[in-house]
Amino acid sequence: MTASGREPEGGHRPGPGPGLRPGPHRRPGTGPLIALAAVCAALFAAAAVTVSVRHGAPLAPERGAVHWTTAHHGEPLRSLARALTATGTGVIPYAMAVLAGLLAGRSALGRLRAVTCAVAVLAVGQAIRYGLMELLARPRPPAADWAGHASGYAFPSGHATTSALAAGLLAWGIAQRARPSVARTWCAVLALWAAGVGLTRVYLGVHWPGDVLGGWLLAAALLALALLLEPFALRRPDRS
Repeated sequence: MTASGREPEGGHRPGPGPGLRPGPHRRPGTGPLIALAAVCAALFAAAAVTVSVRHGAPLAPERGAVHWTTAHHGEPLRSLARALTATGTGVIPYAMAVLAGLLAGRSALGRLRAVTCAVAVLAVGQAIRYGLMELLARPRPPAADWAGHASGYAFPSGHATTSALAAGLLAWGIAQRARPSVARTWCAVLALWAAGVGLTRVYLGVHWPGDVLGGWLLAAALLALALLLEPFALRRPDRS
């Protein structure tokens, strides 16, 4: 039916736009989300304890990875890595969170609530990451080997945590609107982007591999918790 209550001419209802899903969004089950959050949190805790008991000293594989990347800082890879790593911090992740909320909402109020929640998840994640970074105080690799800018302590990687959170949030927003096949494609693209940002931190010599892995685990745990809280944060029906 149209807004006036009459069928459109020809007796056909307007279908959804390209890539839009007509049916309701199906959320992951509570059990799998709890399991994912628990596993990622446990693995992150194990990594953090390892960093703490070793007083930040890198493991042999970490040292070998940084030595290898230091020997391969040639162009154009270095410039490409610098460009990609720049997208994992600053305005871009927050713009992705805002876009996620705009896609998830179906009304003005719904979009406002979803944007607020998405930005809050990203901001809280960054605050937790920064607090843990200061608490563990892991030194970065030797500055003489850096091929990019960095500041603060190493674990967990800020770029890896932030980009993974932003990618997860935008994937969630797209899943509210897109057909499953389209959503899966975008999830894969966003996962590759976040992985690329994290790997550039090791390639540029400013992080140990464990820092990046820790950032990914922390982000995954926080995203799973955010999905568990979604029904409470966005409990009101949001109709277009």
